[in-house]
Amino acid sequence: MKEKLKIKVEAPQYTVVTGVTFAQVDAWFDHTRRDLKMDIIYPEDKTKKYPCVVWICGGAWIRLDRSAHLAYLTELARSGFVVASVEYRTTNEGPFPIQLTDVKAGIRYLRALSGRYNIDPDRIGVMGESAGGYLAAMAALAEDKSFDVGAFTEYSSKVQAACPWYPPSDVTVFKYASPLESAASMESLLLGKNVMLNQEEALKICPVSFVTKDAPPFLIIHGDNDHTVPFLQGEILHDKLESAGAEVKLLVLEGADHADMPFFQEELWQRIIAFFKDKLGEAKA
Repeated sequence: MKEKLKIKVEAPQYTVVTGVTFAQVDAWFDHTRRDLKMDIIYPEDKTKKYPCVVWICGGAWIRLDRSAHLAYLTELARSGFVVASVEYRTTNEGPFPIQLTDVKAGIRYLRALSGRYNIDPDRIGVMGESAGGYLAAMAALAEDKSFDVGAFTEYSSKVQAACPWYPPSDVTVFKYASPLESAASMESLLLGKNVMLNQEEALKICPVSFVTKDAPPFLIIHGDNDHTVPFLQGEILHDKLESAGAEVKLLVLEGADHADMPFFQEELWQRIIAFFKDKLGEAKA
């Protein structure tokens, strides 16, 4: 049996490129250098410029896998976006702000090479989970030029929309049984000091300290049964943005724990896609 089928071409071909070096940073006690890499999903379509969403993996700032969520990020890409998942240095390599400077370096790289990947450089959003949610919020809020270091500093690291999942937003309100317990916390590793004993310094590296009325639109997603990053953290960031006059919505996932299955369901991803389409727009000729 033979069948002839004439396919109507309505969508571009999408290509996945992995292990793209976007920056070089100091390594091994500053004696050596190493590459920072990203994975990019982009449309082979030179007729249009596409909005871009930068994804930041979580892992308590001590580990990450930039490729772990590619299955879901591909769905986001095929909805009309370029998607890039960026690597950043973890706290065993150094405390804050290197994690943020790495993410911002990735955003600048995407702007610098926007023509290569068919990106509209004026429409870049950021999304991440947990530690990556913190970095997504910081990338959106912290515009101090001291966080822009390395290559392509002639380009901006500013983003136009942010979707942090269960982000640590004010680590000074985390509950510790004692300073000893605090010393071993992931937040103290990020700060490079005991958070409980250095509250003022800890607050200075929190997203809530960078909130202004000029913040880009935020969609915060948090489960109300989170045993790792308390739901209060999402509420604090939402309330701070709202009181400043910024555009923000807190999407509460009923009964969801940290990185729980509801975060990986089609219904939620359609809400995420709708948010970025609304705030970043569609591909444009």
